[in-house]
Amino acid sequence: MQRVLMLAVALCSFIVCSLLHLRSHAEDIARPTENAGPGSATSEPSVSFSRDIRPLLSNRCFACHGPDAGSREAGLRLDQPDGDEGAIGNAIEPQAVEESEVWHRITSDDESMLMPPPDSHLKPFNEEETELIRRWIESGAVYEDFWAFRAPEHPLPPITSDAEWSTQAVDRFVLRKLDSLQRLPSEEANARTLLRRLTFDLTGLPPRREAIRQFESDYAHSPELAWEELVDDLLSSPQFGEHIARHWLDLVRFADTNGMHKDFYRNHVAYRDWVIQSFNENLPYDQFVRDQIAGDLHPQPTRDQFVASGFNRLHLIIDRGTALPEESHVKNVLDRVTAVGTAFMGLTVQCAQCHDHKFDPITQKDFFSLYAFFNNIDAEPETNPRQVVDGFQAPFVRFPTDAQQSKLDQMDADLAALEQQIAPRSKRVNQVTKQLQQIKEIQPEEEASDDELAKSDVVEAVTPEEEARAKTIRAWDALKDSLQNELDQLKSPLEKLQKQQAKLQRERNSVEHGVDKVMVMKERDEVRKTFVLVRGQYDAPGEEVQRGVPGFLPPLETEADSPSRMDLANWMVAPENPLTARVAVNRFWQLFFGVGLVKTSEDFGNQGEVPSHPELLDELAVSFVDSGWDVKALLKRIVMSKTYRQSSRATPEQFQADADNRLLSRGPRYRLDAEMIRDQILFSSGLLSTRMHGASVKPPQPDGLWKAVSMTGERFRADQGESTYRRSIYTFWKRAMPPPQMTILNAPNRDACIARRERTNTPTQALLLLNESEYLRAARQLAQSVLVEPAENRIAFAYETVTAKLPDSTEVNVLQTLLDDLRDEYASSPDLVEDLCEGVSIDELQDKVELAAWTVLCNTLYNLDITKTKD
Repeated sequence: MQRVLMLAVALCSFIVCSLLHLRSHAEDIARPTENAGPGSATSEPSVSFSRDIRPLLSNRCFACHGPDAGSREAGLRLDQPDGDEGAIGNAIEPQAVEESEVWHRITSDDESMLMPPPDSHLKPFNEEETELIRRWIESGAVYEDFWAFRAPEHPLPPITSDAEWSTQAVDRFVLRKLDSLQRLPSEEANARTLLRRLTFDLTGLPPRREAIRQFESDYAHSPELAWEELVDDLLSSPQFGEHIARHWLDLVRFADTNGMHKDFYRNHVAYRDWVIQSFNENLPYDQFVRDQIAGDLHPQPTRDQFVASGFNRLHLIIDRGTALPEESHVKNVLDRVTAVGTAFMGLTVQCAQCHDHKFDPITQKDFFSLYAFFNNIDAEPETNPRQVVDGFQAPFVRFPTDAQQSKLDQMDADLAALEQQIAPRSKRVNQVTKQLQQIKEIQPEEEASDDELAKSDVVEAVTPEEEARAKTIRAWDALKDSLQNELDQLKSPLEKLQKQQAKLQRERNSVEHGVDKVMVMKERDEVRKTFVLVRGQYDAPGEEVQRGVPGFLPPLETEADSPSRMDLANWMVAPENPLTARVAVNRFWQLFFGVGLVKTSEDFGNQGEVPSHPELLDELAVSFVDSGWDVKALLKRIVMSKTYRQSSRATPEQFQADADNRLLSRGPRYRLDAEMIRDQILFSSGLLSTRMHGASVKPPQPDGLWKAVSMTGERFRADQGESTYRRSIYTFWKRAMPPPQMTILNAPNRDACIARRERTNTPTQALLLLNESEYLRAARQLAQSVLVEPAENRIAFAYETVTAKLPDSTEVNVLQTLLDDLRDEYASSPDLVEDLCEGVSIDELQDKVELAAWTVLCNTLYNLDITKTKD
């Protein structure tokens, strides 16, 4: 089937480029020129330490003059103003630039004096940056607390130039920023674009054609009502949880295998399904966090709380015999702490594993105080494959149904009864066998028998000693015969009982296999001590530490003498915690706009970027907490905004001025993630399975990929039937070799916590989308649906099904030309037609030619830029 595409690639590529050019040209013509609007900018706006100065110092100076005492030079800290080593008075004189050593060092022409030093390979401060520092010093060199470490508060409502544009807080903060730069927001996108954008953002799938028609009608009649009803419908869709959960699984590095070395199977399906369910049921985010960190520590944990605690078991784990157990244990705990720091705190806490953090106020002792919470797991640090059944690695919890438990109890009773019969028989068999062996070892060798002596030509008198020996031998033979008879009589019934036992055990194993099980976190009864590890080495314990949180954050409240993971979980979602709500809100924003209000969504520390709209971030964070951590309410608030509903069109000048759309002066436009591309192809073709939850599945992929990375000779075996077409979130994820359909399109391998994916456009991706057999089958499936339509409607039907847009006359003509050329090509290439139509029951050659031509045309539509892009 792939040979067909290789012949058509050149032609299809030309058509794709033509359509892209036509669509792009049409949009450029329609783009309005941005007019200058009223603004509040002054000729020299004030300089903020948090916004303008701290990022400069963090990038150039903090490594040597920051929080890490071990690498601090010249007894100088530029990350804080006061103290013996503080900047003010030592290197900076407020309002006196020429008296400030920092100024002379960053502007020096002498390389021996210049900061940062040339051998540091850091870029020197440019003119714009030195000017900011000069103005900051002249204005008083005021230090401000780091924005991310202050608890968020409701900001004052912003005053904007156009109160009628929107009354929503989101829009007012965005508009105020645009006002300050004398820019205007874009016009609202059209109904089709909005529908496709929102459907992708909330379900990961495109809209159906009938939904497009209905929404266009409703939107024309009552835009706001139609939009809100659409938002509510999509938020209540079961596909919502499947889509949102996928981003969380990236963040917590969920996979179906251990990773590392032999990469054994690990059964964490229950956790994945719980995440999907949690988003669909709108579990409050604070409970979502609390149960993952410490669900097993509730007084009477529910199944879901046990499942959630499996978050602590998602780390990579090596198999037994590969490393020292002590080393493996430390690596596992380090991974847990890193995951908590990334997922919930948005900090690179792992940077303090070997020394104090060089950029953030996290000491090595702080790190191991967090480490202590996760250092007490009652589990082996490595996988013993002989003890793992169905991928469940202890500790795990069973949840049998009443029927299953009743059957298992009866089977256990029957097995016990059999064992009572087997045990004494088996014991006697062992005894008899041992006696026979002993007799063989001690019985004297038998000389000539009486019969042999009688037949001998020479008969000599038998001495008494010889007679006695003969009697002894006869006695041994009699005992041997008796024992052998007993053994023969015991073996037959014993073997029958053992066969019954083996059969019943297999039946019990089958029932047990169907019992719901989940891998969980579990505390040891005796608390394991925790020590600072010198230089982070597992075998170099230093000072003993107790459980605790970083000192620069709010204090930890405990319910007992020794803090627990539940105390940590409660601290994480306490209203005064400055990080958790901000980090969560930022990541949800990132889902819709492609980039967070804080671009570095994985790092809210000094090395991260400052928020583009800090007050908007705080407004959303505080409102999120006030709402009871209501995720769906937060998402609805974002997508109901005018900011979200803007057109994504921009002139080249506008795009160049703000390529990442950090000002939010237009709607989001970016390439879809790998799973969204695959799922929309299957969905629009009619092949996508709607079955939810359950075991991970293996869609087809090239043979031999697993064997190439497996030390056990493991081979990939694709599933069959409906499983092949399940949503991508259910695809089996092997860390050593993730699904190539996903990783080629920038999905992570799930070795580490990923808060944001890269987006690229490479030739390899184009080859995948053009040649992947799964996508070609989908194109053929869509082509069969197209051929049911009236001939005059077919191009529009196919184009709208794939793109949610209607083709204009030029696009119709281009596609018609492609179709005609394909018909001519396949009419003269019957072998190619047979390959393309393999498995389809069509008798007439002309009908096969038509199906082949439409298959390649649909495949071309799947490869259009507008198909792979959310706008």
